[in-house]
Amino acid sequence: MHVRTHADTFKLKVEPGKRYLLRLVNAALNDELFFSVANHTLTVVEVDAVYVKPFTVRTLVISPGQTTNVLLNTKPAYPGANFYMFARPYSTIRPGTFDNSTVAGILEYRNPGSPSAASFDKALPIFKPMLPYFNDTNFVTKFTTKLRSLATKQYPAAVPQSVDRRFFFTIGLGTLPCPKNMTCQGPNGTQFAAAVNNVSLVLPSTALLQSHFTGLTSGVYAANFPAMPLSPFNYTGTPPNNTHVATGTKLLALSFNTSVELVMQDTSILGIESHPLHLHGFNFFVVGQGFGNYDAVKDPAKFNLVDPVERNTVGVPAGGWVAIRFLADNPGKHNSTQSIRDTQCTKNQLT
Repeated sequence: MHVRTHADTFKLKVEPGKRYLLRLVNAALNDELFFSVANHTLTVVEVDAVYVKPFTVRTLVISPGQTTNVLLNTKPAYPGANFYMFARPYSTIRPGTFDNSTVAGILEYRNPGSPSAASFDKALPIFKPMLPYFNDTNFVTKFTTKLRSLATKQYPAAVPQSVDRRFFFTIGLGTLPCPKNMTCQGPNGTQFAAAVNNVSLVLPSTALLQSHFTGLTSGVYAANFPAMPLSPFNYTGTPPNNTHVATGTKLLALSFNTSVELVMQDTSILGIESHPLHLHGFNFFVVGQGFGNYDAVKDPAKFNLVDPVERNTVGVPAGGWVAIRFLADNPGKHNSTQSIRDTQCTKNQLT
């Protein structure tokens, strides 16, 4: 791999034999990213502003909107050395293309200025990390399953042990007719449309909280978002012939303090892909995930209700599913936002 550096390449200057806390944020719109620092290990201690059981890796994975805090210990005898920090997309698009670029920063060890250190510096190359293949789903799965909360018997995780309401959302791409006087990139000239349970959001013309407060909700939104797909199918199998999605401004209404279980299922309608999902206004516990179609009879038995990781953004596995639980204890209207390539985000409202 050839890497070019420029005058504005980010350089993190460090001293030998020290410990540093790196706060990492994936600010990309579409891409989950691998991240690694050459010849160094990273100890993951926090995700989405919540502490986790520490574990050490050479490469981590971070989805759009997620944060990860890691500890990095510098080496005691590398004065003047430079190490690349690489980030590169993890992509599961099938079919499709993506930008497989690698971005780089430099971890630069400060030189103490002694003659011996200067000569040592000249003999050292810039070290490069080795990243997984762009589609290494096995690596990503192993990393995400290592994430556990700091729960103990004395201080257990606040994950709901019982559930008041269960929801099953399919997440993926569908199509809409191309608007007049526009050129669209979807199949047969259609427009790509992100959809949840086959509903693509229509942005309201009136603020939802305002319409709820005044009681003038007619024509603004409907509190009838489907709790599960209206027409179940083999979500990760052969795609259906009809890829058209419905449109609307639909909400889910939850009573205060409702315990919720939400399973999000990727679909293969226009190709499988990992979808990061962020829930505004709440943290949630990731209690389970897997590949293929979610089995409501067998899969819950494998849920982690002891020390599941707590966060606010999670990646729905490509060709798979993820299950989260949370307590609806924050009154208001909250978006659940997913990032899907080549289309605007779809948002569904919890009220």
